[in-house]
Amino acid sequence: MTEALLTSTLTQLPAPKGVGKVRELYDLGEELLIVTTDRISAFDVIMANGIPDKGRVLNLMSAYWFEKFSDECPNHVITTEDDAIAERVGDWHPSLAGRCTLARKATPVKMECVARGYLAGSLYKEYRQSGGSVHGLALPEGLRDGDRLPEPIFTPATKAESGHDENLSWTQAVDLVGYEAAVWLRDTTLTIYERAAEEVARHGLILADTKFEFGETADGIIWIDEALTPDSSRYWNTETYAPGGPQPSYDKQFVRDYLESIGFDKQPPGPALPDDIVAKTREKYLEAYARIVGQPLPCS
Repeated sequence: MTEALLTSTLTQLPAPKGVGKVRELYDLGEELLIVTTDRISAFDVIMANGIPDKGRVLNLMSAYWFEKFSDECPNHVITTEDDAIAERVGDWHPSLAGRCTLARKATPVKMECVARGYLAGSLYKEYRQSGGSVHGLALPEGLRDGDRLPEPIFTPATKAESGHDENLSWTQAVDLVGYEAAVWLRDTTLTIYERAAEEVARHGLILADTKFEFGETADGIIWIDEALTPDSSRYWNTETYAPGGPQPSYDKQFVRDYLESIGFDKQPPGPALPDDIVAKTREKYLEAYARIVGQPLPCS
Protein backbone atom coordinates (compact mmCIF):
# COMPACT_ATOMS: atom_id res chain seq x y z
CA MET A 1 0.00 0.00 0.00
CA THR A 2 1.31 3.47 -0.88
CA GLU A 3 1.64 6.12 1.82
CA ALA A 4 -1.16 8.62 2.22
CA LEU A 5 -0.48 12.11 0.86
CA LEU A 6 -1.66 14.60 3.49
CA THR A 7 -0.36 17.76 1.86
CA SER A 8 1.17 18.77 -1.44
CA THR A 9 4.53 20.50 -1.75
CA LEU A 10 5.16 22.43 -4.94
CA THR A 11 8.27 24.46 -4.27
CA GLN A 12 8.13 26.53 -7.46
CA LEU A 13 4.60 27.78 -6.77
CA PRO A 14 3.27 30.17 -4.13
CA ALA A 15 1.40 28.62 -1.21
CA PRO A 16 -2.08 27.32 -2.07
CA LYS A 17 -4.71 30.07 -2.28
CA GLY A 18 -7.18 27.71 -0.67
CA VAL A 19 -6.93 24.59 1.48
CA GLY A 20 -10.08 22.57 2.04
CA LYS A 21 -10.70 19.36 3.92
CA VAL A 22 -9.32 17.36 1.00
CA ARG A 23 -8.25 19.68 -1.84
CA GLU A 24 -5.54 22.30 -2.20
CA LEU A 25 -5.92 25.05 -4.81
CA TYR A 26 -2.98 26.80 -6.47
CA ASP A 27 -3.56 30.02 -8.40
CA LEU A 28 -1.81 29.86 -11.78
CA GLY A 29 -3.18 33.16 -13.04
CA GLU A 30 -5.66 32.18 -15.74
CA GLU A 31 -6.17 28.68 -14.34
CA LEU A 32 -6.28 26.76 -11.07
CA LEU A 33 -4.27 23.71 -10.13
CA ILE A 34 -6.37 21.47 -7.90
CA VAL A 35 -4.50 18.80 -5.92
CA THR A 36 -6.66 16.15 -4.24
CA THR A 37 -4.94 14.77 -1.15
CA ASP A 38 -5.65 11.61 0.85
CA ARG A 39 -6.99 13.51 3.85
CA ILE A 40 -10.27 12.22 5.22
CA SER A 41 -12.80 13.98 7.41
CA ALA A 42 -15.78 12.76 9.38
CA PHE A 43 -18.29 14.87 11.27
CA ASP A 44 -16.52 17.89 9.71
CA VAL A 45 -13.23 17.00 11.44
CA ILE A 46 -10.06 16.02 9.53
CA MET A 47 -8.42 12.86 10.82
CA ALA A 48 -4.74 12.74 11.81
CA ASN A 49 -3.90 10.23 9.07
CA GLY A 50 -5.33 9.68 5.61
CA ILE A 51 -6.52 6.92 3.29
CA PRO A 52 -3.86 5.98 0.71
CA ASP A 53 -5.03 6.52 -2.92
CA LYS A 54 -8.28 8.19 -1.85
CA GLY A 55 -7.26 11.42 -3.57
CA ARG A 56 -6.56 9.59 -6.82
CA VAL A 57 -9.97 7.92 -6.67
CA LEU A 58 -11.72 11.25 -6.17
CA ASN A 59 -9.76 13.08 -8.87
CA LEU A 60 -9.90 10.41 -11.57
CA MET A 61 -13.50 9.40 -10.90
CA SER A 62 -14.49 13.06 -11.16
CA ALA A 63 -12.62 13.29 -14.47
CA TYR A 64 -14.54 10.24 -15.70
CA TRP A 65 -17.94 11.74 -14.86
CA PHE A 66 -17.09 15.27 -16.02
CA GLU A 67 -16.19 13.89 -19.45
CA LYS A 68 -19.19 11.57 -19.63
CA PHE A 69 -21.67 14.37 -18.96
CA SER A 70 -19.89 17.22 -20.75
CA ASP A 71 -22.79 17.25 -23.21
CA GLU A 72 -25.17 18.00 -20.34
CA CYS A 73 -23.16 20.72 -18.61
CA PRO A 74 -19.78 22.36 -19.31
CA ASN A 75 -17.23 21.84 -16.53
CA HIS A 76 -14.02 23.31 -15.19
CA VAL A 77 -11.60 20.61 -16.40
CA ILE A 78 -8.82 21.70 -18.76
CA THR A 79 -6.75 18.53 -18.31
CA THR A 80 -5.98 15.82 -15.78
CA GLU A 81 -3.00 14.48 -17.75
CA ASP A 82 0.05 14.39 -15.48
CA ASP A 83 2.58 15.21 -18.20
CA ALA A 84 0.65 18.24 -19.42
CA ILE A 85 0.15 19.52 -15.87
CA ALA A 86 3.82 18.99 -14.96
CA GLU A 87 4.85 21.00 -18.01
CA ARG A 88 2.40 23.79 -17.15
CA VAL A 89 3.38 23.91 -13.49
CA GLY A 90 7.12 23.40 -13.91
CA ASP A 91 7.25 21.43 -10.67
CA TRP A 92 6.37 17.82 -10.04
CA HIS A 93 6.69 14.89 -7.67
CA PRO A 94 5.63 11.25 -8.27
CA SER A 95 3.23 11.46 -5.31
CA LEU A 96 1.09 13.88 -7.36
CA ALA A 97 0.35 11.33 -10.10
CA GLY A 98 -3.36 10.98 -10.71
CA ARG A 99 -4.25 13.66 -8.17
CA CYS A 100 -4.18 16.88 -10.17
CA THR A 101 -6.65 18.81 -12.26
CA LEU A 102 -5.82 21.91 -14.24
CA ALA A 103 -9.09 23.83 -14.12
CA ARG A 104 -10.86 26.91 -15.39
CA LYS A 105 -11.51 29.60 -12.83
CA ALA A 106 -15.08 30.28 -11.78
CA THR A 107 -16.90 32.12 -9.02
CA PRO A 108 -18.64 29.45 -6.93
CA VAL A 109 -22.42 29.62 -6.72
CA LYS A 110 -23.16 29.93 -3.02
CA MET A 111 -25.50 26.97 -2.98
CA GLU A 112 -24.89 23.24 -2.92
CA CYS A 113 -27.15 21.43 -5.36
CA VAL A 114 -28.30 18.08 -3.99
CA ALA A 115 -30.32 15.41 -5.80
CA ARG A 116 -31.89 12.59 -3.82
CA GLY A 117 -33.61 9.49 -5.13
CA TYR A 118 -33.82 7.67 -1.79
CA LEU A 119 -34.75 8.60 1.76
CA ALA A 120 -31.51 8.35 3.73
CA GLY A 121 -29.19 10.15 6.11
CA SER A 122 -30.17 13.66 7.12
CA LEU A 123 -33.17 13.57 4.79
CA TYR A 124 -34.67 10.65 6.70
CA LYS A 125 -34.11 12.46 10.01
CA GLU A 126 -35.86 15.55 8.66
CA TYR A 127 -38.71 13.41 7.33
CA ARG A 128 -39.22 11.82 10.76
CA GLN A 129 -38.98 15.09 12.66
CA SER A 130 -41.27 17.05 10.35
CA GLY A 131 -43.95 14.39 10.07
CA GLY A 132 -43.52 13.78 6.37
CA SER A 133 -42.01 16.83 4.66
CA VAL A 134 -38.46 17.70 3.60
CA HIS A 135 -37.17 21.05 2.38
CA GLY A 136 -40.78 22.19 2.24
CA LEU A 137 -41.74 19.24 -0.01
CA ALA A 138 -44.48 16.83 1.10
CA LEU A 139 -43.57 13.14 0.82
CA PRO A 140 -45.85 10.08 1.16
CA GLU A 141 -46.49 8.81 4.67
CA GLY A 142 -44.91 5.67 6.02
CA LEU A 143 -41.60 5.76 4.16
CA ARG A 144 -38.75 3.82 5.75
CA ASP A 145 -35.08 4.62 6.05
CA GLY A 146 -33.60 3.72 2.66
CA ASP A 147 -36.85 3.68 0.70
CA ARG A 148 -36.83 4.87 -2.87
CA LEU A 149 -38.67 8.16 -3.36
CA PRO A 150 -41.57 8.38 -5.83
CA GLU A 151 -39.29 10.58 -7.96
CA PRO A 152 -35.91 12.25 -7.44
CA ILE A 153 -36.06 15.54 -5.58
CA PHE A 154 -33.86 18.65 -5.49
CA THR A 155 -32.78 19.62 -1.97
CA PRO A 156 -30.42 22.63 -2.09
CA ALA A 157 -28.36 23.83 0.86
CA THR A 158 -26.23 26.80 1.76
CA LYS A 159 -22.51 26.39 1.20
CA ALA A 160 -21.19 27.22 4.67
CA GLU A 161 -17.70 28.66 5.07
CA SER A 162 -17.43 26.73 8.34
CA GLY A 163 -19.66 24.35 10.27
CA HIS A 164 -22.64 22.62 8.74
CA ASP A 165 -24.55 23.55 5.61
CA GLU A 166 -28.17 24.57 6.12
CA ASN A 167 -31.05 23.18 4.07
CA LEU A 168 -32.98 25.53 1.81
CA SER A 169 -36.56 25.46 0.61
CA TRP A 170 -37.22 26.21 -3.05
CA THR A 171 -38.32 29.76 -2.14
CA GLN A 172 -35.10 30.33 -0.22
CA ALA A 173 -33.03 28.97 -3.12
CA VAL A 174 -34.73 31.39 -5.52
CA ASP A 175 -34.09 34.27 -3.11
CA LEU A 176 -30.42 33.28 -2.90
CA VAL A 177 -29.51 32.88 -6.58
CA GLY A 178 -32.50 34.23 -8.52
CA TYR A 179 -35.34 32.37 -10.25
CA GLU A 180 -33.68 31.72 -13.62
CA ALA A 181 -30.46 30.40 -12.08
CA ALA A 182 -32.36 28.31 -9.52
CA VAL A 183 -34.42 26.61 -12.24
CA TRP A 184 -31.31 25.89 -14.32
CA LEU A 185 -29.41 24.52 -11.32
CA ARG A 186 -32.34 22.34 -10.26
CA ASP A 187 -33.00 20.92 -13.71
CA THR A 188 -29.32 20.29 -14.46
CA THR A 189 -28.77 18.65 -11.07
CA LEU A 190 -31.71 16.29 -11.48
CA THR A 191 -30.86 15.43 -15.09
CA ILE A 192 -27.26 14.51 -14.29
CA TYR A 193 -28.37 12.55 -11.23
CA GLU A 194 -30.90 10.53 -13.20
CA ARG A 195 -28.44 9.76 -15.98
CA ALA A 196 -25.74 8.75 -13.49
CA ALA A 197 -28.19 6.57 -11.54
CA GLU A 198 -29.07 4.71 -14.74
CA GLU A 199 -25.40 4.29 -15.57
CA VAL A 200 -24.32 2.84 -12.20
CA ALA A 201 -27.39 0.58 -12.06
CA ARG A 202 -25.81 -1.33 -14.94
CA HIS A 203 -22.87 -2.00 -12.62
CA GLY A 204 -25.01 -3.27 -9.75
CA LEU A 205 -24.97 -0.01 -7.79
CA ILE A 206 -27.61 2.38 -6.50
CA LEU A 207 -26.91 6.11 -6.49
CA ALA A 208 -28.99 7.16 -3.50
CA ASP A 209 -28.05 10.83 -3.60
CA THR A 210 -25.33 13.21 -4.70
CA LYS A 211 -24.33 16.84 -4.41
CA PHE A 212 -22.92 19.16 -7.06
CA GLU A 213 -21.24 22.53 -7.03
CA PHE A 214 -21.38 25.05 -9.85
CA GLY A 215 -19.51 28.23 -10.68
CA GLU A 216 -20.13 31.32 -12.75
CA THR A 217 -17.86 32.36 -15.61
CA ALA A 218 -18.09 34.97 -18.35
CA ASP A 219 -19.53 32.20 -20.56
CA GLY A 220 -22.17 31.10 -18.07
CA ILE A 221 -22.50 28.53 -15.30
CA ILE A 222 -20.17 25.52 -15.27
CA TRP A 223 -19.87 22.38 -13.11
CA ILE A 224 -16.92 22.57 -10.68
CA ASP A 225 -15.30 20.85 -7.69
CA GLU A 226 -15.92 17.08 -7.87
CA ALA A 227 -18.30 14.80 -9.74
CA LEU A 228 -20.22 11.83 -8.34
CA THR A 229 -17.44 10.57 -6.08
CA PRO A 230 -17.88 8.48 -2.91
CA ASP A 231 -17.22 11.70 -0.94
CA SER A 232 -20.05 13.61 -2.62
CA SER A 233 -22.43 10.72 -3.30
CA ARG A 234 -24.06 7.82 -1.51
CA TYR A 235 -23.53 4.56 -3.43
CA TRP A 236 -25.18 1.30 -2.34
CA ASN A 237 -24.79 -2.26 -3.57
CA THR A 238 -27.93 -3.48 -5.34
CA GLU A 239 -27.41 -7.01 -4.02
CA THR A 240 -27.39 -5.95 -0.36
CA TYR A 241 -30.02 -3.18 -0.60
CA ALA A 242 -32.69 -3.73 2.05
CA PRO A 243 -34.79 -0.67 3.00
CA GLY A 244 -35.79 -0.30 6.63
CA GLY A 245 -32.47 0.92 8.02
CA PRO A 246 -29.11 2.43 7.08
CA GLN A 247 -27.47 0.83 4.03
CA PRO A 248 -23.78 -0.11 3.72
CA SER A 249 -22.20 2.47 1.43
CA TYR A 250 -19.03 2.99 -0.59
CA ASP A 251 -17.59 5.82 1.42
CA LYS A 252 -16.15 6.69 4.82
CA GLN A 253 -18.70 4.66 6.81
CA PHE A 254 -15.97 2.53 8.43
CA VAL A 255 -14.42 5.75 9.72
CA ARG A 256 -17.69 7.10 11.10
CA ASP A 257 -18.52 3.78 12.78
CA TYR A 258 -15.07 3.60 14.37
CA LEU A 259 -15.31 7.16 15.70
CA GLU A 260 -18.73 6.44 17.19
CA SER A 261 -17.38 3.27 18.82
CA ILE A 262 -14.63 5.19 20.65
CA GLY A 263 -16.97 7.98 21.73
CA PHE A 264 -15.30 10.65 19.59
CA ASP A 265 -16.64 14.07 20.64
CA LYS A 266 -16.70 15.30 17.03
CA GLN A 267 -14.34 18.17 17.84
CA PRO A 268 -10.89 18.74 16.33
CA PRO A 269 -8.27 17.48 16.32
CA GLY A 270 -9.23 14.18 14.74
CA PRO A 271 -7.58 11.00 16.03
CA ALA A 272 -5.28 8.68 14.10
CA LEU A 273 -7.26 5.86 12.50
CA PRO A 274 -6.17 2.24 13.13
CA ASP A 275 -4.55 0.35 10.26
CA ASP A 276 -7.55 -1.95 9.77
CA ILE A 277 -9.98 0.98 9.46
CA VAL A 278 -7.66 2.64 6.94
CA ALA A 279 -7.34 -0.58 4.93
CA LYS A 280 -11.10 -1.29 4.88
CA THR A 281 -11.93 2.29 3.88
CA ARG A 282 -9.31 2.29 1.11
CA GLU A 283 -10.73 -0.98 -0.20
CA LYS A 284 -14.20 0.57 -0.48
CA TYR A 285 -12.93 3.58 -2.43
CA LEU A 286 -10.93 1.37 -4.80
CA GLU A 287 -13.90 -0.96 -5.31
CA ALA A 288 -16.21 1.95 -6.09
CA TYR A 289 -13.74 3.24 -8.69
CA ALA A 290 -13.28 -0.14 -10.35
CA ARG A 291 -17.01 -0.88 -10.53
CA ILE A 292 -17.99 2.52 -11.89
CA VAL A 293 -15.10 3.28 -14.23
CA GLY A 294 -14.69 -0.34 -15.30
CA GLN A 295 -10.99 -0.75 -14.56
CA PRO A 296 -8.67 -0.72 -11.54
CA LEU A 297 -7.34 2.59 -10.33
CA PRO A 298 -4.12 3.49 -12.15
CA CYS A 299 -1.12 4.44 -10.00
CA SER A 300 -2.44 2.47 -6.99
